[in-house]
Amino acid sequence: MAAQREYEELARQLSAIGAVKRGLGRGLPADCPGGSAAVLTLLQRHGEMRMSRLTELLAVDMSVTSRHVAHVAERGWIDRAPDPADKRSRILRLTPAGEAKFAELSELSMRTLAHYLHDWSDEDVGRLSALLGRLRTSFGDCRAASARLPGPAHATEETTRTPA
Repeated sequence: MAAQREYEELARQLSAIGAVKRGLGRGLPADCPGGSAAVLTLLQRHGEMRMSRLTELLAVDMSVTSRHVAHVAERGWIDRAPDPADKRSRILRLTPAGEAKFAELSELSMRTLAHYLHDWSDEDVGRLSALLGRLRTSFGDCRAASARLPGPAHATEETTRTPA
């Protein structure tokens, strides 16, 4: 197990990942902000799905998902068809225009990463990808993580005190 200072440094580095994500987001086309790109990516990766499933995968509130879906639907990138199993629900799927937009975003992401990581070896990029994948696997389904998180080291006994 890593030493506490290693975990502290990892926490600092993970916090700084936000700057990397924002840098990647700044490279997105004006007509496709990050939330819209995430919708396209998830539909491309997982195939057609209900809004409720997309909301789970995005790990956001249904109202946020609805805004992102409306944005991509207005541009013709997705189709919202009635769900044959439940007419109240909609099935979301990429349209050919959505597939093309996804391909454009993928190419843009590759060029952006190649630009910033031009001095990295293929081995270093592969190692980072593998370690990030391992990190995600260790966390599992983060949407349910609050039920699994350990409490503070000193929180072993029940207390009735009101927090300050």
